[in-house]
Amino acid sequence: MPTKRSVSDMDVEGRTVLVRVDYNVTFRPDTTEISDDSRIRATLPTLELLKSRNAKIVLCSHLGRPKGRVIEELRMKPVAVRLANLLKQDVISTRDCVGSEVSDLVSLAPQNSVVMLENLRFHPGEENNEPEFAEELAALADVYVNDAFGTAHRAHASTFGITQHLDSAVGLLMERELHMLGKALENPARPFSVALGGAKVSDKIRMIEHLAGKVDTFLIGGGMASAFLATQGLTVGASRIEDAGLKHARNVTRMSKERGFNLIIPSDVVIADKFKRDASSKTVISSNICEPWLIMDIGDETARRYGNELQRSNTIFWNGPMGVFEWESFSKGTTSVARSVARAAGTSIIGGGSTADAVYTLGLEKEMSHVSTGGGASLEYLEGRDLPGVSAIQDA
Repeated sequence: MPTKRSVSDMDVEGRTVLVRVDYNVTFRPDTTEISDDSRIRATLPTLELLKSRNAKIVLCSHLGRPKGRVIEELRMKPVAVRLANLLKQDVISTRDCVGSEVSDLVSLAPQNSVVMLENLRFHPGEENNEPEFAEELAALADVYVNDAFGTAHRAHASTFGITQHLDSAVGLLMERELHMLGKALENPARPFSVALGGAKVSDKIRMIEHLAGKVDTFLIGGGMASAFLATQGLTVGASRIEDAGLKHARNVTRMSKERGFNLIIPSDVVIADKFKRDASSKTVISSNICEPWLIMDIGDETARRYGNELQRSNTIFWNGPMGVFEWESFSKGTTSVARSVARAAGTSIIGGGSTADAVYTLGLEKEMSHVSTGGGASLEYLEGRDLPGVSAIQDA
């Protein structure tokens, strides 16, 4: 993908800049207390750059899935409060993201101030990429910066349509995401290992196919491991395997022989008698999975093998937990892989989503070369697919 125009090269002195950010944060249950502010912190370099150039900053983001309706629990106010603490300055909140009241507030805000618009997805025009909604957003600013990699795979009004109306650039976070993932795609230092977990093979098959000629080793964990074990003729107990998953696993197994990459699947697994936090569990070799039990994690021996492989790697991409990481009894495999990736000397890229959550939970984010803010976006990028929010920005 061509290098995109950067906010660093944009004339923003004394201008109003609309910045699309991804502040779709998580809250502690039944509260508006933010449990993880890493997405907010990731945008601070862009905001500090704009502030240093005397720009008026107008931020827009979605939060949750309100589906075109106003939902009080999904207002941006708590996010604005956290951002104000991080920036050490007031952040002005609006009660909507478009309209005359918002327009007046933005125009009256002093230079170098920060304005947070209300949740974009309170309007159906956002996800529908309605031209009128994009035009209303654009009318609030002089130029546009997209720093929301997590939504770059969506052609929404605030990521795609708006670029038809404003001079546009990518922010520093988006720039780093594209650089780090692009390096893995275009010229990875070998050996290149990819650790994949998550529920279904079908979610990862396009990426495996696209990277097959560049990856030395794929390490398989999570729910998708069941399909690969089944292709070896092993019983996987009550673990569910979609028909497409079994077909994809067979294709990848065949591809590994044809394309010459290593495909390593679990030699032992943690199984449980039911899918519950307090289920009875035990570790067994992969050929001894009991019929009524489910695979919940990779076993200790597999975690050691994966760790040894990762230690030898000069480039690592990891997407998807190795087990049901949210439950302590089934988190050891993910924890072990995370620590192995953190200790590896080469470039380590974490593919966002629940994998990033695991890394942050373990406090290992500073040991990784890059923790992506976009789970779906990073996967689609590594699949070689076009990201509308990126392609809409002019080339450098």
